[in-house]
Amino acid sequence: MSINTGLLKQVCEVAGAPGFEKRIRDLVIKEVTPLVDEVKVDNIGNVIAIKKGSKNPDGKRVMVAAHMDEIGFMVTHIDDNGFLRFHTLGGFDPKTLTAQRVIVHGKKDLVGVMGSKPIHVMTPEERNKLPKTTDYFIDLGMPKDEVEKYVQVGNSVTRDRELIEMGDCVNCKSIDNRVAVFILIEALKTIKNPPYDVYATFTVQEEVGLRGANVAAHGVNPDFGIALDTTIAFDVPGASPHEKVTELGKGTAIKVMDAMTICDYRMVDFMKKTADSNQIKWQPEILTAGGTDTAGVQRMGKQGAIAGAISIPTRHMHQVIEMANKKDIAASIKLLNACLENLDQYDWKH
Repeated sequence: MSINTGLLKQVCEVAGAPGFEKRIRDLVIKEVTPLVDEVKVDNIGNVIAIKKGSKNPDGKRVMVAAHMDEIGFMVTHIDDNGFLRFHTLGGFDPKTLTAQRVIVHGKKDLVGVMGSKPIHVMTPEERNKLPKTTDYFIDLGMPKDEVEKYVQVGNSVTRDRELIEMGDCVNCKSIDNRVAVFILIEALKTIKNPPYDVYATFTVQEEVGLRGANVAAHGVNPDFGIALDTTIAFDVPGASPHEKVTELGKGTAIKVMDAMTICDYRMVDFMKKTADSNQIKWQPEILTAGGTDTAGVQRMGKQGAIAGAISIPTRHMHQVIEMANKKDIAASIKLLNACLENLDQYDWKH
């Protein structure tokens, strides 16, 4: 099974920092509207695309969540020389900001660069210190009066990096979590006969606290929940076997737990059996730090949901060089489809 890298490229490259998801939301709506029975956008900005089930007298609902937002920044200050200070939106390792291009989304998009104190003028003590995000500023190459024609405090900023193919992998900024957005769109294209109503939910503001998923789950009130998100693939030099979490090319990952969720044992078992019966390559995922929309989907409905997650192994997380294997992406689409089509074939009471 090949993947549509052209669509994945569009989905990954479009801007959408937490709270500023309009561009990616517009793309999602355009892609999913022909594929489902109904599309709605709630007040916080989640896109909920509903595909009706074929044998659903009890009105059972399955919510599938993929967050649209990407880690980014917000402009907090413009100094006398036109340099921008910023606040991070989502989790950053400060050293990954060095020598990066960004896009400031003001009255028009402006390319800027992340600047910091040159090593040539650092003291020995400064050279040996770990960097902080406050050590960086954004340089637009313009004086203050020119900057202020286009930029205001409160504008969003995203990272600038295009998607490329590398061997069996794709590499880009924001694979987290645009690859899951892509997977959910592709699943809606190919799902044949889901027994229960599918609420394909493209959520906002996950990177700053699962805010969209919490709201959406409260509104959808699902019986079943499946989150789609990236997970750590620490299969690189220096990693011990027990640290890897997942590995690229070893298949899609079935979440057992993360720091915010212990997945329902029934959903984990169902996913494993569904993968095996459909010859889908998979690996278990236990992520002891970091959370996903799985928590919101599981807990924020009125009675809670039988919930789990399909995770996409990803190297170099929260950098502009995030990497996922195309075969793992394809396996994730296949597993999601198989799960949605066979939810009524499992004994959920055991």
